[in-house]
Amino acid sequence: QLLDDLDIKAATIVGHSMGGLVALGFALRHPSRTLRVAVLNSVYDRDSASRAAVEARAREIAKRSTVGNVDEPLRRWFGHENADPGIISQVRAWLTSVDPQAYAIAYRIFASSDDAFTGRLGALSVPALFATGALDPNSTPAMARAMASAAPRGQALILDGQRHMMNLVDPAAVNQALGQLLAQPSERIDPRELRAAFGTFMTGVTVVTTRDTTGAPRGFTANSFTSVSLDPPLLLICIGRTAASCTTFTGASGFAVNILAEQQKDISGIFASKRSDKFSAVPWHPASSGNPLIDGAVAWFDCARANVIEAGDHVILVGAVREFAHGDANPLGYARGGYVTLGLEQAAVNAAAQDGRTIVGAILESAGRLVLMPGSAPQTFTLPEAGPTGNVSALKSSLLRAGIDASLGFLFAVFENPQTRTQSIYYRGEAALRDGSPAILVDFDAIPWDRLPDEAIRIMLRRYAQERQQGRFNIYSGDHEQGEVRAVI
Repeated sequence: QLLDDLDIKAATIVGHSMGGLVALGFALRHPSRTLRVAVLNSVYDRDSASRAAVEARAREIAKRSTVGNVDEPLRRWFGHENADPGIISQVRAWLTSVDPQAYAIAYRIFASSDDAFTGRLGALSVPALFATGALDPNSTPAMARAMASAAPRGQALILDGQRHMMNLVDPAAVNQALGQLLAQPSERIDPRELRAAFGTFMTGVTVVTTRDTTGAPRGFTANSFTSVSLDPPLLLICIGRTAASCTTFTGASGFAVNILAEQQKDISGIFASKRSDKFSAVPWHPASSGNPLIDGAVAWFDCARANVIEAGDHVILVGAVREFAHGDANPLGYARGGYVTLGLEQAAVNAAAQDGRTIVGAILESAGRLVLMPGSAPQTFTLPEAGPTGNVSALKSSLLRAGIDASLGFLFAVFENPQTRTQSIYYRGEAALRDGSPAILVDFDAIPWDRLPDEAIRIMLRRYAQERQQGRFNIYSGDHEQGEVRAVI
């Protein structure tokens, strides 16, 4: 809110002690607003003895009606090596003037927050400084080094002879380190844009399965599958560190990879969900190892765990293939946030183009807004299209004449109006408008529904807007009757 009020798009975030945890939380929650992050004298993944000690202090503080004797924390924070009595006196005054209840609440949160970011620092894409004093007994050098090691662009700084309040005792050294951090180019990477860029690479869709320690089947949907080696036969899959089944898979002795067929989108959805009855909803059988194999999969590979590699916010599981099988069905594809059913898509387009008039159009977005063209009647709008004997080439030419630079993606809808014998084929895509283009851009929550040409277009656009919010697109085909368009399955 502060950055918004000050009209600051992104900033370098610096925090000391508990404020360092706040800075980390902000950087992880708002990566697009963070240029760099500096974490000074902050705790990270305490050992059991240290955690027990700080929790005991939290319980003791909670019992008091006053802040109490502040000599003990001042000794921890300053020691006697380079302590300036004036600075210590100032901090003492601050401590004794705080609200006791607020202090107790803050300390309780501090006592339980040391592991809040364990396993999450791999998601930091910006330069990150983790600094502490060599003599800091609580925010230790080992903690700073561990955080720096976990962050992709992290660096650790240990100031000799300094304790917890090094920013007050030796501000010149701390400011020098912060200045060096500020001098680093942020090269800020927007995770959403990076995900979109990764999504341009078309993949298959797999369900990865194993058994937990009780023998119960476990599984998740993944498209991060790669063949690694023929000799020895190796493959890999990736699982997010925050996935509910991550511990199960990293600890299992083996797993199976099932490559789904194009008619198994529903199975992909089931294993991408959090439902607990996944395996009761899907036909499967066990491999000789016991790992579940999905019936009807295009191929499957049963693997022994060969290696587990931590990589940022994911874990790579390398499997040694011990059994496999494959068939002739078309595999299910995935790209740009949607399923790609190559066989169904081509069949729908071929069927639509067999006879009658064909309208080929596009649902285009530009900077997150919908592209509309002026309609045939005043004050009406329509989607960009080519007809009545349109094809993709004609659509591209029509877009260029309208001043629209478009990149067409995947098929979104194929439907027929039996009364007019008009076939309609619509693709998804991205666009940029050139100066002078008659096209307009509208927000998805401000689409002029009553000014669109017919109910079929309205229903198709409503479905597109809904699937856009969900981040998953399907392909639709069927007869158009009163605006109904059926999903291809």
